Amino acid sequence: MALQLRPNCEWCDRDLPPDSTIARICSYECTFCAECVDTELRNVCPNCGGGFTPRPIRPKTARRPGVSLAHQPASEKRVHLKYSQADVRTFAAEVRAIPPEAR
Repeated sequence: MALQLRPNCEWCDRDLPPDSTIARICSYECTFCAECVDTELRNVCPNCGGGFTPRPIRPKTARRPGVSLAHQPASEKRVHLKYSQADVRTFAAEVRAIPPEAR
């Protein structure tokens, strides 16, 4: 199963194309831009409480048969937070002092 490459930041709705170097994901594939992760979320996923890592970039060219963006395309379904931004800020404030590996 290929990683789901979501097309937008769940916080600010910024476009994050499959080759974006500013896309960040948590272990559940929640997707945000680097700016929101750093300034708004403080490395706390508002959905699961985990931390973020840069999203890998799927190769455009199939250097191995059947393994490329053409064969496993990025998602076109935009995803948005299910929590209010105020709730997310409170949640992040409560969790951010705990290192991601200890959450």
